[in-house]
Parts: sequence; C-alpha cells; structure tokens
Amino acid sequence: MTGLDRLLAAVAAIAGGLGVAASAAAAHTSGGETLKTAAQFLLFHAPAVLALTGFSAAGLVRGALARLAAAALLLGLGLFSGDLALRALAGTPLFPMAAPSGGVVLMAGWLLAAVTVLVPARR
Repeated sequence: MTGLDRLLAAVAAIAGGLGVAASAAAAHTSGGETLKTAAQFLLFHAPAVLALTGFSAAGLVRGALARLAAAALLLGLGLFSGDLALRALAGTPLFPMAAPSGGVVLMAGWLLAAVTVLVPARR
C-alpha cells in the first residue's frame, strides 16, 4: 500500500467517524435534517473510498485511477457535507455554491470509480 493509499484510507476512516458524530449531533440539534444528510453522505462514501484504496493496494485496479476516484470522492464529500454541516451548526455556508459543487465532484468521483473497475489492471 502506497503512502497516498494510506492517506486516502485514513481520511476515509475519519469521514466515517465524522459521519457517526454528525448523526449523533443531528439527533440533538436544530437543523438536524440538514446535518443528518451530511452524516449519511459521510457514512455512505467512506466505505467506497476504503474499497478503492484496497483495490489499488491489492493490484486489482490501476492505482492511479483508483486514487483519483478516491480523491474526487473525498473532495466532493468535504465540500458537500462540510457545507451542510456548517450551515446546520453555525448557520453559515462554507462558501457560495459549495454543496452543489461538492455534489458535482461526487458524481465525477463515482464515474471515475466506474472507469477504475472497468479498465483492466496492468499485469
């Protein structure tokens, strides 16, 4: 496993942990529905990034493509969930259009994930 794979996997694990924390906070705060959505996105995408880094480390896919897909998912996740969480907890956006931009990056990340598993690994 490369250092970049480890970094991406660690950030994914942190995203999963933040998803759990945001879920708990959503149950106890106003704006809970928005925070719940952020939590769900964190929890749904963290395992996907872990899978991509695992596939890369195992040589099952082209590492560069898997890392690019994982990075796109994490970037999109940070923008989308970060904006929703900040709005719910602080009442202010991350920046204008952060959530929609993050959503587009997430969709691109999923498309890259599809390409990653369709392109044969080098043997």
